[in-house]
Amino acid sequence: MSDAIDAFRAQTGASDANIADLTTFLAMLTEANEVMNLVGPDTLPDFWNRHAWDSAQLLDLAPEAKTWADLGAGAGFPGVVLAILLKGRPGAHVWLVDSLGKRCRFLQTIVDALQLPATVVNGRAEEQAIAVDVVTARAVAAMEKLLGYAQPYFQRGAKGLFLKGEKAEAELKEARRVWQFEAELAVSRSDPRGRIVSLRGLRRVR
Repeated sequence: MSDAIDAFRAQTGASDANIADLTTFLAMLTEANEVMNLVGPDTLPDFWNRHAWDSAQLLDLAPEAKTWADLGAGAGFPGVVLAILLKGRPGAHVWLVDSLGKRCRFLQTIVDALQLPATVVNGRAEEQAIAVDVVTARAVAAMEKLLGYAQPYFQRGAKGLFLKGEKAEAELKEARRVWQFEAELAVSRSDPRGRIVSLRGLRRVR
């Protein structure tokens, strides 16, 4: 585990306080995961790369961004990781949006325990009126549906950074039947099979 933490620290420049918060988050997630289906239990041993670094890499793609909305925040990826790493930065805030009450209660427990600059929103993502620099999501829905959830955030000036898998390019092709946008794909630094979709200028075409 120490090697994984050292690698994460080297990749992100995380402070001792960041590592302490992430370690507490991992412990609380592991405990909650025994009674809730938050993440695949077999992924927890690889927490530092599979979940923490996968989430944290977004900060390098939007270094000036202070406000983020994580749609379908679920287990807290990427939103809780972003809030931990942004903690103490003036003006930084993360909205953790999820429609399921029990997941929101878990997220609120994390936010309170770690005193994070974050607000948990229990509701449908597309019904929120939140203005942020970046809207993000991981493992929520295919791009066509996800962009419907994210549209109100784009309308308020956000850019999109979405963590996707190997089918990202095919999902974007499908999404263009309904949406017009500018998109770039980057290879995930935590898993070369993954992709990060950077998206702007969203509008519905029909």
